[in-house]
Amino acid sequence: MNRKLILIFLLPILSFLLTSCNETRGIDASQLEAQTVGAKIKRSGTTFPGGTQEEHQLALADAENRLKSGGGLLGKKGLSLGEINKSEKTTATIGLPINPYLWKGSLETIDFMPLASVDPFAGIIITDWYANQGAPNERCKINIFIKGYEMKTDNLKVNSFCQSLSNGQWVDIKNNIDNDAKLENAILNKAKKIRLSQS
Repeated sequence: MNRKLILIFLLPILSFLLTSCNETRGIDASQLEAQTVGAKIKRSGTTFPGGTQEEHQLALADAENRLKSGGGLLGKKGLSLGEINKSEKTTATIGLPINPYLWKGSLETIDFMPLASVDPFAGIIITDWYANQGAPNERCKINIFIKGYEMKTDNLKVNSFCQSLSNGQWVDIKNNIDNDAKLENAILNKAKKIRLSQS
């Protein structure tokens, strides 16, 4: 009986003493792992192509930041610079939330017209009034709306507004839907050519 009592009191004391002698007390688990440059970069998920000293320093700084914060700006997986242009969707998400080929094709198709407002994040292009030299008594303006990542007709909408000069005042003319469709097709064709040239 005495032995059981002694063991009951002695066992917690011994376990307390053993745990207090632990060398890693107060040290973060990430500090227990290898601290070499290669090990830090590998653990963080950071990947950089090439092998120059500057690239290694960038990779190390990024890796240390990821290990401290639990991830980088682009999440825990990070970004491999060699994978930026692997898919059309990835390309669109890097800079624009819309299809970049439709965006660039739209701007290049109407590059002869003055722009009133351009918002690449909303996918909106609004031109100012434009009068053709052959018909100075008529003017038009165009609104282009781009939505989505895919390069398809449903993600592109063109609205044109035209006016004619009558007795010194600009009067609205009925919208020609066929002209809007022709301009949409011209933009789509231009976007396809841009995409093929960058492949």
